[in-house]
Amino acid sequence: MKHFSGKTILNKIAIGPVSIYRKKKISVRREKVTDPLYERNRFELAKSQAKKQLQQLYEKTKEEVGKREAAIFEVHMMMMEDHDYHESIVNMIEKERMSADYAVAVTCDSFSKVFSEMDDEHMKSRADDMKDISERLIHILNDNHTSVASVKESVILISEDLAPSEMVQMDKSKILGLVTGYGSVNSHTSILSRTMDIPALIGIDIKEEWDGKLAILDGYTGLLTIDPDKEYLEKMKGKQEEELRKQELLKTLKGKDTVTLDGKHIKLYANIAGITDSEAARSNDAEGIGLFRSEFLYLESKTFPTESEQLHVYKSVAEKMVGKQVIIRTLDIGADKQIDYFHLDPEENPALGYRALRICLTQQEIFKTQLRAILRASAFGNISVMFPMVISLEEVRKAKEILNECKEELKQQGMEFGEIEVGVMIETPAAVMISDELAKEVDFFSIGTNDLSQYTLALDRQNPKLDPFYQADHPALLKMIQMTIENGHKSGIWVGICGELAADLDLTETFIQMGVDELSVSPAFLLPLREKIRRMNFIK
Repeated sequence: MKHFSGKTILNKIAIGPVSIYRKKKISVRREKVTDPLYERNRFELAKSQAKKQLQQLYEKTKEEVGKREAAIFEVHMMMMEDHDYHESIVNMIEKERMSADYAVAVTCDSFSKVFSEMDDEHMKSRADDMKDISERLIHILNDNHTSVASVKESVILISEDLAPSEMVQMDKSKILGLVTGYGSVNSHTSILSRTMDIPALIGIDIKEEWDGKLAILDGYTGLLTIDPDKEYLEKMKGKQEEELRKQELLKTLKGKDTVTLDGKHIKLYANIAGITDSEAARSNDAEGIGLFRSEFLYLESKTFPTESEQLHVYKSVAEKMVGKQVIIRTLDIGADKQIDYFHLDPEENPALGYRALRICLTQQEIFKTQLRAILRASAFGNISVMFPMVISLEEVRKAKEILNECKEELKQQGMEFGEIEVGVMIETPAAVMISDELAKEVDFFSIGTNDLSQYTLALDRQNPKLDPFYQADHPALLKMIQMTIENGHKSGIWVGICGELAADLDLTETFIQMGVDELSVSPAFLLPLREKIRRMNFIK
């Protein structure tokens, strides 16, 4: 029995035989060609076939997983059409008289290197995307096909690396768990794994001799165990059975109030990024939507989403939640969320740069389009709006002024809208320190602990090297949360937490003792959090 440690993607346990997925290696050699026109035609035909494959993958992923997750294949299609990428390959074929295979491989290496050396984590991930589309072209050029879809039995699939395109071709019912040698917790493959509810570990040094052996993947501890002994196997089977029993018990909490034993009610809301997520929020009995990450509408689009397109999404979510509150955070682009068509300038420190409300206040037509859509959707449900990355009273007042201008425009056009609450994200130390004044301007606060932790502790949350220095319950952070709650309550507004810490069960009791009114988490965490809260009693 041997244990191997990796980074966990999903807190679940998988037990089963190992299947090593070996990608078919194609040797690409540097060689001159006598007919460059023939090679260029080979490339153009391969590119056309690759685009058709990507379109099929997009449709399959959208249907089986969700539109947001399928967007990666739209990105791949756009990258394949990139002028610089295409020109580099064609120039090598026509001017250097190289084979199409070699031209694609060299261009891939060059472009991947540029992406991997960028500071922004979002752009770094494009290196893997570049490799994915280039490998697809090379396989087509060699009339070769590689797929994990042929797995015939239930296995723990292990591979050095797994591309999103390979991930979605899998028969989910046959994959107990995934283990890869490379990747990051924020990669597209990791995101797909979580969405597909498949436990996974990354960063494990894979050995060929594991193939066919019994393994245990423990998503709670990040351990992969090969050839477990009888005692350990029985222990982990018991843990897995307990996990399944707990999931069934949690289902009995649907429809129950989220209230402590001594009568304190907590609003238990969900964080979502679109219509698909709202279905998960409903099925897990969310009392509302505490954070609708509206920027994903922009990330999934090839151009600025129109007022009508945004209205359709906001209205659909409001109607699905049937009168429950839906809080839409206005566009939060910038930092690690870059969009090509925004044409944002490169920044030395994007986390502290031109992002979120700063973009909206300086590019008001983009902002107004979104606010008009939110207002119009409020005629169909209980919608609220929330402004991110606030550091001053002036920003909030300006944002509210623009919101009121949109209301006047809609009135003049005879368009209906409802009454909406206005809130702000408290995610900068500046906002915390003036929260007593901000509270007089808005109807609620939502504490975004992801950025608040980053700015308070001076830790880049995209940098894995800083993980050992991160402290979720750092006294400075907890004091800031406490100050925000107290200042909000003094002005008679409610205060929630929508960052990752809201789902940290070790901090739930602390937050409720502080007086928090609402917790907003990913849909999968709703029922475990409800169970935790319903067992609390603060009467001594």
